[in-house]
Amino acid sequence: MGIFNRIADIFKANVNDALDKAEDPEKMIKQMVVEMEESVNKATLAVGNAIANEKQLERKISRSRQLALDWNQKAMQAVQAGRDDLAKAALEKKANADRAVRDLEAPYEQAKAASSNMRQKLDVLKGKLEEARSRQNTLIARTQAAKAQKQIAQSFSGVGSDAFSKFDKFENKVEQLESQAEAFDQLAGNENQLDQEFRQLESGAGADSELLALKRSMGLLPEADDQAGQADDAAAPNTGA
Repeated sequence: MGIFNRIADIFKANVNDALDKAEDPEKMIKQMVVEMEESVNKATLAVGNAIANEKQLERKISRSRQLALDWNQKAMQAVQAGRDDLAKAALEKKANADRAVRDLEAPYEQAKAASSNMRQKLDVLKGKLEEARSRQNTLIARTQAAKAQKQIAQSFSGVGSDAFSKFDKFENKVEQLESQAEAFDQLAGNENQLDQEFRQLESGAGADSELLALKRSMGLLPEADDQAGQADDAAAPNTGA
């Protein structure tokens, strides 16, 4: 019965522990089914041998019984022929055959009970194997879903969150660089605006002088304004050649 103990151990194995140690759950489950199939094949062979032993004992008993009948018939023929010596010899042969039947009956009954018991167990194991075959895809899917859920839970609990932490730091660094660029851009914009205001101021002063000169040449300025303008012209430095 050792083969059945071995198969029972396989079917009673802790699948969760096996899968927890397996890098590839799908491969592990398929391997377990293959191992079950191999064990069932070995059990089938053992049952076949037990049945063969039962049939062999059955044939021996049948032959011994037939032999006992044959020697009994010969003893009767010898008596009818008046050959008591032959009848006695035939009866001795018949007694040997009957003894063989009695000696074989107990082993035969044991072999018959053993093969019947083994057939029942084999049927149970075949049923479990068929169940395992039908459930392996579901079990693989459940295992993959459980692993995915475990990874997500670990991420939320801080386990394996180094990548997220690094990403956050990198994002903060980028934001810092963007802020610095914006600050320098504003500084550069303020300097440009200041230069532009001075250029506008200088441009406005030149336009005013030209307007006064034009009005004087057209005689449109009052005398006071004209004298003030001349005084201004006299006070202005001579930049001409």
